[in-house]
Formats: sequence, C-alpha cells, structure tokens
Amino acid sequence: MVQERPVRIERRLSAILAADVAGYSRLMHHDEEATHANLAALLVEVVNPTIAEHSGRIVKNTGDGFLAEFPSAVRAVRAAMEFQTRIKELTTADAEDRHIALRVGVNIGDVIVEPHDVFGDGVNIAARLEGIAEPGGICISSSAYDQVVGKIAAEFVDLGEQRLKNIARPIRIFKVMDRVTAKQRPVLALPDKPSIAVLPFQNLSADPEQEYFADGVVEDITMALSRFPWLFVIARNSSFTYKGRVVDVKQVGRELGIRYLLEGSVRKAGNRIRIAGQLIDAETGAHLWVDRFEGALEDIFELQDHVTSRVVGAIAPKLQDAEIKRAKHKPTENLDAYDYYLRGLAKARRHTVEANDKALQLFSKAIALDPGLACAYGMAAWCYTQRKARGWMIEHVQESAEATRLARKAVHLGGDDPVALCMGGYALAFVAHDFDDAAAFMDRGLAVNPNLAQAWMLSSWLRIWRGEPDLALDHVAQAMRLSPVDPSQYGMLGAAAYAHFLAGRYDVASSYAEKSMRDNPTFLLSICSFAASNALAGRPGQAQSGLAQALECSPKLRASNLNDLAPFRRPEDLATFAKGLRQAGLPE
Repeated sequence: MVQERPVRIERRLSAILAADVAGYSRLMHHDEEATHANLAALLVEVVNPTIAEHSGRIVKNTGDGFLAEFPSAVRAVRAAMEFQTRIKELTTADAEDRHIALRVGVNIGDVIVEPHDVFGDGVNIAARLEGIAEPGGICISSSAYDQVVGKIAAEFVDLGEQRLKNIARPIRIFKVMDRVTAKQRPVLALPDKPSIAVLPFQNLSADPEQEYFADGVVEDITMALSRFPWLFVIARNSSFTYKGRVVDVKQVGRELGIRYLLEGSVRKAGNRIRIAGQLIDAETGAHLWVDRFEGALEDIFELQDHVTSRVVGAIAPKLQDAEIKRAKHKPTENLDAYDYYLRGLAKARRHTVEANDKALQLFSKAIALDPGLACAYGMAAWCYTQRKARGWMIEHVQESAEATRLARKAVHLGGDDPVALCMGGYALAFVAHDFDDAAAFMDRGLAVNPNLAQAWMLSSWLRIWRGEPDLALDHVAQAMRLSPVDPSQYGMLGAAAYAHFLAGRYDVASSYAEKSMRDNPTFLLSICSFAASNALAGRPGQAQSGLAQALECSPKLRASNLNDLAPFRRPEDLATFAKGLRQAGLPE
C-alpha cells in the first residue's frame, strides 16, 4: 500500500494589504450597476497597476474589496498611498452618494500561502485594521510601522493599543498621512492663556521595566501644571501619542495648538532619581531653560515640584510663590503605595479584562499600604465602572456594591484630588445611578483642575445620563480641545452622538456614532446609538447592520437590560433609545 505524502504547507513573512469600499451597501442600494462599473474601472485602471508596480500581487477579490500580498511593508504602504491619492483625484467630482472611497489596512505577519489565498493572524489583523481606517485612509500595525518609519514620505498618528475583533492580543495602530494632507490639517488657534504640553520623558534607567515610573513622573508633572487655572495644559493622552518618536517641536505645537513644550528624561537607580527637563518655545524652537534635579527616591515629589516651579516661573515670571505652593500636591508619604498606583495606571489604560483585573489588584495594594490615598480609590472604582460598561461583571450585585463603596471613599477623601473626585463621581453615576452627587463631585474636581480632559469627557457622559444634551456638547468640545489627538477620542465622539440623539438630531447623531465606531469598532455605546439613530431617521438597512454589530459585541443585549448599558435618568430618554433599537430589531 502506497502511503500518501503529507501536504507541505508553505509559510512566509509577508506584508498583507486588505481593502474594501466604505459604505458599499449604501452605494449599491443607490445604483448597483454604476457602483459595480465604477469600482471595476478603479481596480483595473488604478489599483491593480499600482500594486504590480510595487511588486505586489492581488491574492483575491472579495466583492467590495481585495486582499494583496507584498514582499515588504514599505512597498505595501507606498502602493496604498499612491492608489488612495489617485482615487481621490478621480472621484472628487462625484456626488456624495456615488463617491467611492477605500479603507486600507496593512500588517506584516507570517502567513500560510496558497495560489489564490493567504491565511493566518497576519491576514486577520490587516482586515481588522482596514475596518478601523477612515474612508480614503490607511491604518497599519506597529510591526508594519517599525519597517516603514523614516523610509516613506508620510506622517504617522499613533492611535495607541486597541482591541480588534477575534484578535487575542491588543494591537498598536498607526494612521498613515501623506505630508501634503498632514499640512492641510486645520491649525488649532492658540488659547487665550499660556499653553503647554508635557511630552513623554525618556526612561534612562537600566531596567526597561521602569518605563511605567518615567510615565508616572510625567503624569504627575502634567497634573501639577493642570492645577493652575490660568494655564492651558494638553491632556496626557494626546501628548503620549508622541512617545517613542523623534518630533519636530514646531509641528507638535501646531498639531496640539500650544505655545510651550516640556521634554525630559528620568533615571532611577537604586534609591536615587534624576529628572532632567527642558522647556521649549514651540513657535520659535528656542530653549527657555534646561536643568536637572537629583535626589533620593523619597524626594520624588519635591523633585517634581522643582520641575513644575521652573516651568511656571519661565512662563509667568511674576507669579507669586504662594500660588505655586498652593498648586503643589503630594499624594502619599508611602513610596511603595505610590509605586503600586503608578503600575495600576499603566495597566488600567490597556482596556482588556486581564489588564483591568491586574490594575484593580495594584490599586488595592496601594490602598492597603496607604488607606488615605484618594486617587487609588477613584481608579479602583473606575476599574469596576469599566467592568460594568464592557460586560465583564460576574457578580453584578456584589461588584456594584464594591464599586459604590470605593467611589464614596474616593470622593470623601479626595477633597482637592481631581482624579478621586472625577473618577469616583462618575462611578456613582454609572454604577449607583446617583446622578446629583456625581455632578457635584465632578464639578468640584473640574474646578480644582480645569485641564483634566478625561474628566470633561466623563462629565459629558454624565450630562447625557442626566438629560442635559447642550451641556454635554459643551463638555465634549472642551475635552477635544484639551486632547486633540487622543487615541480615546472615540469616547468623545460617542458622547457627541448621544447628545445629538437626545436633541432629536438623528442624522448628526448617526454621523458622530459612525466616526466613533471607525476609531473603535467594538465601542458598544456608539454602535447602539448608530443603530437607534438610523432607525429613527428612517434608514432601516443601516440600523439593522448596526444592531447586528452590537449583538456580535454583546450577544446578551436586550431591550429589557438596556439601562445597564445606558443609565438614562429620564424615562423618556430611555424609551426613545429603546424604540430606535427595537425598530432596528433588538429582541425584548
């Protein structure tokens, strides 16, 4: 008997490009024949030749898109930029309802290769990146970014780590912008008061694991500067999009709409720490001062205050010393508690159930070492808020009670701690439905620190739950200006969608929800507002598509448990939301 030879599977490292047409169903509904003909012409005349010029091959067509393989990420991204530019040139005269625009995702991975197909995680990631890209845009993974940065005429916007559907690990994503488009971005006007961004400091410690500590030092300095109401301070989420990048200070100043930049480094060795800083005028590139501060680890808060004082003194030399002293804040005397708190912050920003659980453990350790650390209570309450919002709660009654207890402790201890007041306050609203106390505590936190972008965003959601759409939009606008390149901007866009929904502006609400979903395709609140808005605007096809996406993210979502997702205080707001989702097909 002749034994069959095992089939040899071919694998190779490839750059995978995935693309599809944005709004294909809408285009086909409007005019099937014209859409099919226009897309076929673009593929034959523009896309296919460009891919071939860059040594790529079309692996397969997918009806409204295609999959291509390249020998390098540089060639894949160059090809994508060229055909996207050409398509825009050819279709700019088209009416809005006939305009064809591709979304593109590029990833590098080890893939299984067949003559007419490729398989593997490398392909799946490229497809998910394409889903995040804007119409006419390109998103790439960090593995592709590492290969192309400095080799192509483009700029990259770091969108941070994001969870992609059916991908086990978070993927860091970058948006690709050609330099002409980047220069055309709207220039933000300078605020009417001194404005500054604190860029991520370099970690010069021998141990790369100390990165969280360097980031924590920057966060504390940012927070200290934020406490001056006459300063305009860019949020940490936007300033950290420049982490690990060589930056042009003038360009950063334009992108963030600010006058001053603070750069620096942190070196921690044993019981000693050194903080170096330099303050730069972003308009001229001139260095206003350069200095370094060194001392024992237990002097960390004093060293941070030295940096803050020097920055403030350089920006406003006539400021009274008494005002500087009032803005200084020492969160704890216990350095181990402070260390656990910083580690918890680093974990809490990863938005996975595992990272959230670990962050909660770290904040609990910080509290055990210093029971008076108000900000740790606030962040622990925030972890439970995330558990509820993302459907991670197991024991709902017990976990909700613990969230409420931590939130109450945070706001009780945090008389002048904006993190404790704002995080604890929002937990009281979202988990305990105590909207009035929540508003009072969050307003107090914003009075202490009017530069806290995340607090403005959370306050906008609170105003939505309270039924105050106009105030919600004001707070969204403030959050967006304080953090103009925030990787979490999907939360701000989502809040804007709900505010317009409550005001009955369903077309505008749908547009904001769609933008939010583009940034984060798994953000359930925005997906639901997209479905409800389209249903009430008379677009059943888009409403049903949105609801299908919502049920894929949350299979247990029902009309009967909507209040867990969206805790509207006014019954009429919940009724309107439920009506829209029922029309979209949400089961009871």
